[in-house]
Amino acid sequence: MDLQKPPPASHRPEGCLVVAVRLPVRIVVLALVLPVRMVWDALVVTGRFLRDTVLRPLGRALLWAGRAVFVWPFAGLWRYVLVPVGHALAWLGTVLLVVPAVWCHRYLLTPVGHALAWLARGAAAGLAWVYARVLTPVGHALTWLLKGTGAVLAALGAGAYTAVARLLRYLLVVPARWLYTWVLAPVGRAVAWCARGVGWLLGLVVTGAGLALYWTGRVLFVLPALALWRWVLAPVGRFLAVVGREAGEALGHAWRVAGRISLSVGRALGTLFRWIFVEPVRWVYRTVLTPVGHVVRDAVLRPLAQGLRAVGRVSREALATARETVRQARADVRRMLFGEPRRRQAVDRREPIARDTRTLGRSTTALTKD
Repeated sequence: MDLQKPPPASHRPEGCLVVAVRLPVRIVVLALVLPVRMVWDALVVTGRFLRDTVLRPLGRALLWAGRAVFVWPFAGLWRYVLVPVGHALAWLGTVLLVVPAVWCHRYLLTPVGHALAWLARGAAAGLAWVYARVLTPVGHALTWLLKGTGAVLAALGAGAYTAVARLLRYLLVVPARWLYTWVLAPVGRAVAWCARGVGWLLGLVVTGAGLALYWTGRVLFVLPALALWRWVLAPVGRFLAVVGREAGEALGHAWRVAGRISLSVGRALGTLFRWIFVEPVRWVYRTVLTPVGHVVRDAVLRPLAQGLRAVGRVSREALATARETVRQARADVRRMLFGEPRRRQAVDRREPIARDTRTLGRSTTALTKD
């Protein structure tokens, strides 16, 4: 097997040092990885064997035990205890609560409600008459008085507002506008011009100091760091990248080769185990246990199964008879308590048999007949 994996076409040509170091590194990594891969494959095979032979049957047994212990008892309790008790309680609730409540609503509350509704309609009619004949004229008179009073007060307010507005205009607004135009605006423009000059001077000072600090930091820090990166860190990083890449490729190649070796060893051990243990056990099962099992099946198990099926059939028939008896008894008790149920009138849904029957070939339908 070729231990050197051919490089892809997209890779650049490599140096002779890399090619010379690659083979020893891969051999050493293979010697280190092979035991780990064989132990891993052995653990995988053991885990699959335990899953198929121990854990899965154990899980099925636990599932069956859980159903037998938890599900089936609760299902029987629900089906044969709680459901009948619920039906009985529903029937008692209907008889003791629903029927009296319906009777009380129909023969007691409904007449009282009709009487209260009649009284409420009479009171509403009286209140409507009082509103139309008494309150509405009084309200119209009060509205007319309030409108007149509001008009007088509005006229007085408009005159007072006009007088106060003129006084405020000539006493406050005109002097404040003159003060802003001839005093505050010139002073503000002079202060703004001085502030712009001071800002320009400070900008020049800050720009000069920034240039000096920039060139000082560049000469003292940037140029030495750039030289260190270009001539020291970059070559060391490339060397470490080549070493890491080769180590990773060697590890993957060694893992694949170890898998092939482990597969071959596993197949050899499986063949040896089959010839030592499986084939003898298969021969014993085929030549000894199978005939004995057939004899036991024909002589013991089949007669026993037929007897159990007969017993089950008889038990089911007895249970069906008892269930039918209980159903008849319950129907008789219901008939004695509540009487015969009212039968529905049968409706004849058959096709007519006279000459007006529906056909598809003649013009006797509702849309085509004359």
